[in-house]
Amino acid sequence: MDNCIFCKIIKGEIPSSKIYEDDDVLAILDISQATHGHTLVISKAHYPNFLSTPKEIMHKVMDVAQRIGQVEIAVLGAKGVNILTNVGEEAGQTIMHYHVHVVPRYTRDAGFQITLKENAVDKSLLPALANKIKEKL
Repeated sequence: MDNCIFCKIIKGEIPSSKIYEDDDVLAILDISQATHGHTLVISKAHYPNFLSTPKEIMHKVMDVAQRIGQVEIAVLGAKGVNILTNVGEEAGQTIMHYHVHVVPRYTRDAGFQITLKENAVDKSLLPALANKIKEKL
């Protein structure tokens, strides 16, 4: 895609701090570090998001994300990691190119927060909701 910032980074048109690269995947430090070591793992081929990415590529991206998370715990002293991807603007996706965030977490870090609203759905509706989703799987 001509205007995709990740495609431009992959082509070398925009500089980045690369930490991993192969034929299908590029991993770079996020320029907006939520925490020390925040990494983006990006598919080299342009797919809009996780749901539109072929399984083979999705698995390669996640394999790299897993390894980076392991290294961040071992080398950076992180106590855990958040590994996540957003799909669509409503979910917080700002760059429409499949990528995974690997966010190392440290004791008492005040950075990145994930908050899910508890009791957002009436629990009595869960069985019907489960069946509705299960029917289409």
